[in-house]
Amino acid sequence: MRSLAFGLFCLLCCNAVRLDRRRPRPIAARGRNETSAQAKAVESSCKATPLDFVFVIDSSRSIRPHDYEKVKTFIINLLQFLEIGPDATRVGLLQYGSVVQPEFSLSTYTTKAEVERAVRNMEHLATGTMTGLAIQYTMETSFTEEDGARPAKLHIPRIAMIVTDGRPQDTVEEIAAQARQAGIQIFAIGVGRVDMDTLKTIGSEPHSEHVHLVANFSQIETLISVFQSKLCSEMCEVVDHQCEHICVSSPASYRCKCRQGFTLNPDGKTCKGEGTPFLFSHRSCSFEIFTQEKMVSYINVFKLAQCLSCFSSCSHSVAEDMCAVVEHGCQHICANLPEGYECRCRPGYQLTIDLKTCNRIDYCDLGNHGCEQDCVSIPESYICRCKKGDVLNPDGKTCSKIDHCADGTHGCEQESMNTKDSCVCKCRSGFELRPDGKTCKNTCLMFFSTCYLKKGFCREFMNTDDACVCKCRKGYTLRPDGKTCKKIDHCADGKHGCEQESVNTEHSCVCKCRKGFTLRPDGKTCQTLDLCQTVDHGCEHQCVSANDSYICRCFEGFTLAEDGKSCKKCGDGVMDLVFVIDGSKSLGPANFERVKRFVNSIVDSLDISRTGTHVGLLQFSTKVRTEFTLGQYTTAQAIKQAVSRMQYMGRGSMTGSALRHMFESSFSAKEGARSNIPRVSIVFTDGRSQDDVSEWATKAKDSGVTIYALGIGKAIEQELREIASEPDETHLYYAEDFEQMGEITKKLKLRICKGTKSLKYG
Repeated sequence: MRSLAFGLFCLLCCNAVRLDRRRPRPIAARGRNETSAQAKAVESSCKATPLDFVFVIDSSRSIRPHDYEKVKTFIINLLQFLEIGPDATRVGLLQYGSVVQPEFSLSTYTTKAEVERAVRNMEHLATGTMTGLAIQYTMETSFTEEDGARPAKLHIPRIAMIVTDGRPQDTVEEIAAQARQAGIQIFAIGVGRVDMDTLKTIGSEPHSEHVHLVANFSQIETLISVFQSKLCSEMCEVVDHQCEHICVSSPASYRCKCRQGFTLNPDGKTCKGEGTPFLFSHRSCSFEIFTQEKMVSYINVFKLAQCLSCFSSCSHSVAEDMCAVVEHGCQHICANLPEGYECRCRPGYQLTIDLKTCNRIDYCDLGNHGCEQDCVSIPESYICRCKKGDVLNPDGKTCSKIDHCADGTHGCEQESMNTKDSCVCKCRSGFELRPDGKTCKNTCLMFFSTCYLKKGFCREFMNTDDACVCKCRKGYTLRPDGKTCKKIDHCADGKHGCEQESVNTEHSCVCKCRKGFTLRPDGKTCQTLDLCQTVDHGCEHQCVSANDSYICRCFEGFTLAEDGKSCKKCGDGVMDLVFVIDGSKSLGPANFERVKRFVNSIVDSLDISRTGTHVGLLQFSTKVRTEFTLGQYTTAQAIKQAVSRMQYMGRGSMTGSALRHMFESSFSAKEGARSNIPRVSIVFTDGRSQDDVSEWATKAKDSGVTIYALGIGKAIEQELREIASEPDETHLYYAEDFEQMGEITKKLKLRICKGTKSLKYG
């Protein structure tokens, strides 16, 4: 019993040995088998932590095409600092407008060249700005294992970079918070009019590292160096991380991690043991200690007395060969260390990201081989090689052409020439090589028989000591072959000064004008031939010259007749037209006056009369108000005066209620609507409706009303589509601001004028 008690006492004393000395664990050391060439390559390039990186790009209509190209260039430049591959950084991209359009996922491409090609081929969506919807898609789809994201247990940083130029049309705060809570690190880049508070609700903390705002798309390139620093720097090396065990870097951030057998405390810095049993071995005795909270168990209690001698030196009884007693999983070599073990690779291989398996090192891919032509990897190193016809210089890097003529044994009578495979003989001008391939013969007599009578060839030649020299007749010059002649190009020097085209003649260079132009007396410049001034064009209103022809045009409010010359007012198409005008507070008094001018401009283009077109008008905000009915006025002057007297309502925006009133009342016989007359409505709005528009727009269109939808500024594209008749391209019009409204007015007047001819009667 005394022996047993003494044994228990020794076992409990052994528990005082430090935990981290007992635990078998792999050491995350940098590859010990890396060659010096590898280490140098790592220092000279950006070797950041592998990432799952998704770009989320705003593709709304407010981004102009040339600015959209700048965003693509920014992405491509940023890719240069990422090491892209299945075991390195994986890249995905989606762009969004009114909908989310995934371009490629994290698993689509495995090389940087493929990603760059996909970015260049992206096409601009040019629709709305649903940023919240894009963040939700990124969280729920882009960072799933099905789309190529690596399992969360591998702790690969998940990075989303969001680029936007405008205020979102949906909410982003809640969904962005959910994405960050799910472990996604978000960088928010704003351009131009973006609100900084909105960017901060999107980006991760700290905002100074994750939120950036630039004035315009030309300045977005200034962020490249900023993100190079974030993507390439090891944050654990530049901050006081205070991690007890291991610090793991990620762009602009880091996290603490514990060694095997420990878990991270809630403070995110320190670690605690998990109570895992520790294995000891000493000669013929073996036992387990399960920590101080648990009892001691014996593998062979009858051998306890034999083990007492080992208890006294318990601090030295940790298993000396950890690789023999643990499932280390090393592909090549398991090496014991004082505090555990580590996996190593055989020469010519390097550890992968799992710190267990090995990949062959391609020393040529490290990019520092310095070979001028070809690099060939061999075990533990590389060699340089030259292409056929070249030889490697003594430096082992550069190549030189093999000079087959250098030894002087070629035997050529006149000249020698080095080629890829051999040294060949050649003759000077006026001579040709004999069949022996060495000596030369004079070709003057043969030259006379073949060239003398041919047009363009020289007519004079003479035999000199070394060659047969050819001369050309006047107006020609000798070609480099020394035998044939070509015309002298007097225009070739570019000094002719011609505005449009030049023509070479025998003695000089003369200027010429393109079709539709004539040469001025200075012989250099050209002037337009205005056919409208020289022909009887017959245009009723305007004649416009077009190159070698002309076209007729009509004044505003008129259309060109079928004969292409006379003009007619848009009165051939009679209709009942009702304007439905947005008078909400978002419009403002100044813009409301512009809308009134727009209505009067449309009225000016119509034939308003008792038997012609009739016009009515509704204004809506929170309520709907009839300004005047279809049967109230029969002259354009009276309608325009009524429009000018309209008072701005300036409240909410109930577009659906206005459409209902238009459908139920405006086209009724009580308010002056006529039977068998086409019914047309022009609906104007500058923002989102506070009620549903689809039901009453559909009922109006089904009853025979043709609806033109005109949206300005913050008008919602989907609502405009629900309001407008089909097809959209002839019934839906949108402008970003009121400055562009004039151009839309012209298109709308022309479309209404043409459209009334094909409208069905209600």
